Amino acid sequence: MITDKPGLLEAVRDRFAHVDTCPFEGPRIFFENAGGALRLKSVVETSAAFASYPDNQGRDNDASRQLMAIINKGKDDMRTFFNAKGGQIFVGESGTEVLFRLVRTAAVGAEEGGVLIGTTLEHPATRSAMARWAEVTGRKHVLVSHDDATGTVTADAWRKYLTPDVRVATLIQTSPVTGMGVDVVSITRLIREIAPQCLIIMDGIQHASHGLIDLEAYDIDGFAVSPYKVFSRHGYGVGWASDRLSAMPKEQIIGGAATNWELGTRDTGAYATFSDVVEYFDWLGSQFTPSTDRRERILAAGNAIHEHEHSLTEAMLHGTGNLRGLAEMPGVTVIGGIDNPAREGLVSVVLDSMDCGSLVEFLRVRGIRVHIRKADHYSRNVLDPLGLPACVRVSLCHYNSEGEVAKFLAAMEEAVAAAA
Repeated sequence: MITDKPGLLEAVRDRFAHVDTCPFEGPRIFFENAGGALRLKSVVETSAAFASYPDNQGRDNDASRQLMAIINKGKDDMRTFFNAKGGQIFVGESGTEVLFRLVRTAAVGAEEGGVLIGTTLEHPATRSAMARWAEVTGRKHVLVSHDDATGTVTADAWRKYLTPDVRVATLIQTSPVTGMGVDVVSITRLIREIAPQCLIIMDGIQHASHGLIDLEAYDIDGFAVSPYKVFSRHGYGVGWASDRLSAMPKEQIIGGAATNWELGTRDTGAYATFSDVVEYFDWLGSQFTPSTDRRERILAAGNAIHEHEHSLTEAMLHGTGNLRGLAEMPGVTVIGGIDNPAREGLVSVVLDSMDCGSLVEFLRVRGIRVHIRKADHYSRNVLDPLGLPACVRVSLCHYNSEGEVAKFLAAMEEAVAAAA
């Protein structure tokens, strides 16, 4: 675990900008990572450098050739990070936009007839895209119900809805509302068993910062992440499409490469900043394995991140030092239950006698940044079945410390007392 190695957590935190201080409000603890993680300092420097370059790709000069080399390196780094042996890596406007394009291409390119299928747990990025293209292509959009108590969805739940005529399926890897991960491998195996030709699109946006992405194991056709949620910056999304999906008709310039997904000149800095992210995972993993294989170091980083974040959420739920955890605080409800093995670095709570907006503000003035999730078009799929108008999302990352958790718990004790 990261804290088992003296000085490593401090070295990790030193690589991120604004780790303990907001540039607008001053000192604060950042527990809003699910809304966008902290940025690597290297990403900030790389972004500034590439924003200044006037040259474009595809020209007969050294500057252009350097940009093309950086793009190719970025794609190779993305491929290593995803463990993608084939298919096409590309950059789009955002993770949401990438998912819409993947779904659209799959729905239009799949064999006619049949149905499209997703789950009630999904972010509207995939759910809205599937609803749209089910309507356009004249298909039914089937929704597999997630479990309200655990905040996740299982292969057993999928089994009831799967039929051989499923043309496109969408999955979310981790819910940004409940914080629960999904056993995607068990689901994709089941889909392949029942509907082997189904095109499977996965939303990996919330999961990416926790590491451990393996497209070879998933056996899917499309995948997307939002780099600003995995230590990079806003302004682009990263997508992967299988060879099968890439061969299908899609929007592209006439006469261009049939497998090309990118429209127009993309920002070279996007590729370069994602290379910075992969380099960071590589460095972190090198602290836990002597291997010289980059993929193995990335996996080692993902395991270390998972262990550290699990330790932090356990402290948040069950207490640390002489502070009791959320599970023992009167009037506190934890969405998805207390001891849920699917949890990935996120705890969503409701406090009786204090509305969620007031709790967010209560914590803010005490220097703790969290976020309210309302039962709106982004979160009502999870909150409405629970009868909740909102919840407070407390999202951790591996650069957070147990000391920060302790300060959060102390502030929650004040909130419980104030609401009594």
